[in-house]
Amino acid sequence: MTLFRTAFRILAPQGVRSRLTVLIFHRVLQVVDPLRIGVPDVVGFEQRMRWVRRWFNVIPLADALRGLACGNLPERPLCITFDDGYADNATLALPILRGLGLHATFFITSGFLNGGRMWNDTVIEAIRAYPGNVLDLEALELGQHPTANDEDKRQAVVALLSALKYRPNNGRTALAERIELLVGALLLLDLMMTSQQVAQLHGCGMEIGAHTVNHPILLGLDEETAREEIATSKSHLEDITGAPVTLFAYPNGFPGRDYGLEHVRMVKALGFQGAVSTAWGIARPSADPFQVPRFTPWDASSWKYGARLLQNLLRAPADRVRQV
Repeated sequence: MTLFRTAFRILAPQGVRSRLTVLIFHRVLQVVDPLRIGVPDVVGFEQRMRWVRRWFNVIPLADALRGLACGNLPERPLCITFDDGYADNATLALPILRGLGLHATFFITSGFLNGGRMWNDTVIEAIRAYPGNVLDLEALELGQHPTANDEDKRQAVVALLSALKYRPNNGRTALAERIELLVGALLLLDLMMTSQQVAQLHGCGMEIGAHTVNHPILLGLDEETAREEIATSKSHLEDITGAPVTLFAYPNGFPGRDYGLEHVRMVKALGFQGAVSTAWGIARPSADPFQVPRFTPWDASSWKYGARLLQNLLRAPADRVRQV
């Protein structure tokens, strides 16, 4: 696909006119999961990484941020990132990345290491395990949800995650656990990384970034709690890796909805050198290094995947919170 490579070179030349693409992933699965649409399996992930390697210069995120600041990015720069800290990042994604000679940054939610489970995964796995045709959550004021087949269960997952996402952190966790209790199934406790796996990623030359302790919506917290979430995650990961943690990812990550200017200032004050959001788009040399946009195309064909990346390079500057 020399056409894409040429197009990316024109749109993202070396130097001050370059445009940085940052991809965001969360998981890589052994097989496709009907309840997690858009999450790649190992075959799909490796295929996409081969396309990326062919079309772009994949560089570490820390190097990319320095290149943005100095106006000396290589042509066609791209970074790969993962959020949350799922165990499959280490067991499935890492071997593929290493086999292809690619670098990635892993943003770890430190409070779920060593057997923890995020609230959204509690909901997903509870619905997966539910044997009945209708899950009645009226007692929790969460309605009734058909669960007779995979599509029903996927729709139930979408509805419940949407209903719980912006509730206070403790409240949504408690509701997820009550859903688990109502289902009555024993759910997996090995979805997230161990501390040893985080150390393994670091030892293999991958970057480790912080992603808070409990993955709260920062705008829903008071200032002291938000600062503690960010700072504690940083220090915990530094203890594990024995190295400075200089990169941060805002949980959920949309500017103005999930984090605000106060959190950008907080991240700077705590000694980070850059941070990433989930606003789609690319970063130019004028971009805020503490609000770097990220993007993920899901297409399965190389033409559609490349076209989606091309479209992203042509987007207007990404949303960000600004000084007023």
